[in-house]
Amino acid sequence: MTNRPGPGTSPSRLLPRCGTRAYTGRMGSPPTRRRPPPERRTAQIPPRRVRAALTIVPLLVSVFLAVACTGPANPAATGTSPPAAPTPGSSVPGTASVPSGTPSAAPVTAAMNQFRDNYSKQIVEIQLTNTTSAALTVEAADVTTALFAGAIGWTAPGGGTELPPGQPKSLPALLPAAACPAAGDASGNAGTEATGTASGSEAKAGEATLRLRDTTGAVRQVTVAVTDPFGVLTRNNDEQCVAQAANAVAGFRFAPDLRPTADGRAAVVDLVITSRHAGDSTSKQALTIDGVGGTTLLAEDAAAPWPHGLEITADQPERVVPLGLRPARCDPHAVAEDKVGTLIPLHVTVAGRAGTLKIDAGMALRGRIYDFVTAACGRQ
Repeated sequence: MTNRPGPGTSPSRLLPRCGTRAYTGRMGSPPTRRRPPPERRTAQIPPRRVRAALTIVPLLVSVFLAVACTGPANPAATGTSPPAAPTPGSSVPGTASVPSGTPSAAPVTAAMNQFRDNYSKQIVEIQLTNTTSAALTVEAADVTTALFAGAIGWTAPGGGTELPPGQPKSLPALLPAAACPAAGDASGNAGTEATGTASGSEAKAGEATLRLRDTTGAVRQVTVAVTDPFGVLTRNNDEQCVAQAANAVAGFRFAPDLRPTADGRAAVVDLVITSRHAGDSTSKQALTIDGVGGTTLLAEDAAAPWPHGLEITADQPERVVPLGLRPARCDPHAVAEDKVGTLIPLHVTVAGRAGTLKIDAGMALRGRIYDFVTAACGRQ
């Protein structure tokens, strides 16, 4: 225990009792007393200054808004000029450029196509696509092109064919006679505007004149460009012109009979060639069969090879050329899905131009070819 100060005794003079030590810190020094933190005081703003601030701040805000929202009355005062209005053919930043004089989009686009089962029938498809947001009805369509002498026409049965928005519709049309170059002109198609190719050319191949009816019953006639992305018109023109020139020399057909070989794995059919001027020695017309092509169904039998470089003249007697055949494929769909497997191509040169002459087997021989392919595939 420590001595408590008595009356009249100064605390600084108190001494510890005998045998005791005065309290010191860890370093041997007397403990220090911490001074209490000074009392925090909140600054007080005089009331008159608060009232002045509340009056000035709204006034400054009003002045700032007035300056920001109004411009100089005279643009010349700032050394700048107002933006000029856009002119036709120009563009404004952030907007698409619209060329001057751009016509409105056609309500329908037109393209040519052909289904494989119509190859031998000279039937093509006029494919129309409605580019508007409402249904249209087409009542008639005529395609004109320099590749054919007349219009490729289609007339709607009944009340027309509806064209839903964005959905292509195919309209079958019979091809007219081809516009072929004069005999001996090997320069190719006369008057061709553009030629589509199998590579997907979108060049203009002609024009389509359409009679359209909208949902209100109003009828109008429009003319649109026609594309030929698969070269349908060019191919048919070539085939017709080659056939026309070849027909002036001789006629070509297949005999209806088919003769299977002993093992049943191959067969022979006869190509009959009838000259147009048999016995007339004054006729100078001729053609050359450069080769025979295979089909998706038929291929050459090596034991009876197909002819190459066979010359045919218009004055020779009828000629029979045997062709050895074997199946080109034996999968289950070979016969079931066949469309052009019995349309046999002859590669010929006639009247100064080379092309393909496709000879249809005919109904009777077609059935026998199907039976032969089925039986021959079963023996392999």
